[in-house]
Amino acid sequence: MVSDAIRERFLRDPLPTRLGNLAADLARIASFSENPKNQRAVASLLEEGKHFAEWAAPDAPVETQAVLAEIQLALAGWERGWLRGKPVPTMRADAARKSEELLTLAGRA
Repeated sequence: MVSDAIRERFLRDPLPTRLGNLAADLARIASFSENPKNQRAVASLLEEGKHFAEWAAPDAPVETQAVLAEIQLALAGWERGWLRGKPVPTMRADAARKSEELLTLAGRA
């Protein structure tokens, strides 16, 4: 569970920073998931990312909200597979791609 303190801190940042934070989580997921020793860290990032996507959406333009909804769904699916020990084969590449997409959106927000 993501703490209330993290939520409060996240929501204090402007939208571009929030999108950048989610992009950073996605990049970490892509990187950390290469090493099986990072199982707990990846699980934590998947959980946090779902919350970040939810919390950023209300202040985002409609197009960005759609991207955030897609990311949240992807994170939920990746988390389900990750926790069952059957990671989605494309998770690393998809997380890296979505991270880049968010960085582009953050530059426009």
